[in-house]
Amino acid sequence: MGCGPGRYTRYTAPQEIKTKWYNDFESKLPSLEGKVFCVTGCTTGTGYVCARAAARKGAHVVLLNRQSERSSAAEKSIQEQVLGAKVTSVPCDLQSFDSVRAAVATLKENFSETGIDVLCNNAGVAALADEATADGYDVQMQTNHISHFLLTKELFPLLELAGKLRGEARVVNHSSGCRKLPSNKLDAAYLGKNGGSLGGNGNSLFMGGGRWQRYHQTKLANAVFTLGMDDRIRATSSKVKCLCAAPGLASTNLQVTTHQQDGWPCLWVMRYAQSSEDGAMPLLHCCAGAGVESGDFWEPRGTANLTGLPTKIQLESICTNRESREILWTESEAACGEFKIVA
Repeated sequence: MGCGPGRYTRYTAPQEIKTKWYNDFESKLPSLEGKVFCVTGCTTGTGYVCARAAARKGAHVVLLNRQSERSSAAEKSIQEQVLGAKVTSVPCDLQSFDSVRAAVATLKENFSETGIDVLCNNAGVAALADEATADGYDVQMQTNHISHFLLTKELFPLLELAGKLRGEARVVNHSSGCRKLPSNKLDAAYLGKNGGSLGGNGNSLFMGGGRWQRYHQTKLANAVFTLGMDDRIRATSSKVKCLCAAPGLASTNLQVTTHQQDGWPCLWVMRYAQSSEDGAMPLLHCCAGAGVESGDFWEPRGTANLTGLPTKIQLESICTNRESREILWTESEAACGEFKIVA
């Protein structure tokens, strides 16, 4: 199988794939009445599915997206599909620390009495060009990890409050199978102010081209962040859980934008994909499902963990490496300020 664009040259929308398991899965999720559920990157794809499900289950859902026609359309769509939905949009551009801090200020003002029950760090970009944000960081790393670290740090008091009021709160990070491909350990250089000088624009997924090496580091960071946070939570009496999920190979807008920016020439792999609804199941299970523990990682149970119902897995040694946890925390604090969990 080659990696030329072939019949996918005009790949402008996610591939339509029939949902297999999701509807039954969602019906079994518990009520979220009285809870506040915040999701990043939820205009389409797994984030949208997650936000819509939370609204259906009665949560007050906060959509954290860049301000755009797509973000307005997502809010309107949920309100139209879910009678009486409690949905709020808060502008949050993860490629700007100033925007993240402005979103945090709004959330603190709006939820100072109720707290936040679930922070779903879903948003992500893949295989973008070797460019820096205005803050100086790699555009993929800032979007996929560093801004989520900042968001989690700043909102942790509201998560603690919800945990005290209602028994628990959850932070859920969204990783990918690319956490282990290529199989390089977490490298501090990718977490520093080195945007634009991190490997160039090679787009070979399987040979570790620069675009995919940077994406790999971000998805590895999501898993390592989860374990590092879990370490710190378990050293306290905190009622916050930190979990991580991966969607397998889900057909979403992520592949469209990646392909359009020359990041993914191997779209033939999409023949093995599942729908965005099925791909959202591990994420939703971590956010709202029963029988989960802090530090858990959930992904599809099918062949190569690409499709299927969610299952808990044991993370690879590349993720559980203790040195990587310290590197991640040190470098993330250098970018965002001290994140000390005390409860």
